Amino acid sequence: MRKIPPLAAVRVFEAAARHENFTAAARELGMTQAAVSHQIRLIEDHLGQQLFRRERQRVILTDAARRAAAGIGKGLDTIEAAFADMRSDDESTLTISTTHTFANAWLAWRIGGFQMQYPDIAVRLLVQDGLANFSGDGADMAVRLGYGPWPDLATHRLMEYDFTPMCSPGFLAARGGHIRPEDLLRLPRISPHAQSWACWLQEAGLAQAGDASPQGLLMDSQANESHAAMAGQGVAMLTPFFWHQDMSDRRLVQLFPQVSSLGMAYWIVYPEHRRRNRKVRRFCEWLLAEIGVKSVKEPL
Repeated sequence: MRKIPPLAAVRVFEAAARHENFTAAARELGMTQAAVSHQIRLIEDHLGQQLFRRERQRVILTDAARRAAAGIGKGLDTIEAAFADMRSDDESTLTISTTHTFANAWLAWRIGGFQMQYPDIAVRLLVQDGLANFSGDGADMAVRLGYGPWPDLATHRLMEYDFTPMCSPGFLAARGGHIRPEDLLRLPRISPHAQSWACWLQEAGLAQAGDASPQGLLMDSQANESHAAMAGQGVAMLTPFFWHQDMSDRRLVQLFPQVSSLGMAYWIVYPEHRRRNRKVRRFCEWLLAEIGVKSVKEPL
């Protein structure tokens, strides 16, 4: 038999600990402040120790309670996710959070193949460059750019995030059909202060390039930077993987053989407890195969 306080009281304690405010916890749980205080006293009586110190008009967690609160929060998340997974097994929609660039430059063009293979699974793309909040925004999984891995998340590495200067054929032709690396210091550059520019220029032997960065268009994603480059607005630092078709169709030109990297990659990420979820597994298998990942260190 488990020796834990009543789960209703545990739930109240987690909310009160997270807010360190009984009024805020009561508001979140739809209770009165007196009811919250009563549930906290039940746990204190059960444990024989104080959970909060009352100081003036506020409550402060004791050190022991603060340590316990972190684990209790994760435990409640796991319980919530377990019931959510039971529901989601019967649901037909897979919600994927991903970046604007990955969605617009690659995934949106190919996601129909997944839906043809699994017609019983509808796909909803949640396009955002911020980190996915798996307990708050309804995402089942995410494709993210970063160094990885991340605590409490299952991860599968998809591809390296590398980059090289590209421009439109018209932009290149207007400059005599030839651009040297040092020419980039005076030509219009798209998002010229991005870290990728500094990295590439340094590896090209232009270590002082950052001191001479010209003003240029500032874009919030590589997807938008590529469109500006295709329109002849300047040179953009782009990832060849995303723009192979545009290079084949002569909308973009890769100016130099050198391709650089900051060590980041695109990853599939999802909470560990969703590893056995059917729709998550099927999408991971499809995406890894579509990108051509031949081996995965972490089993699906």
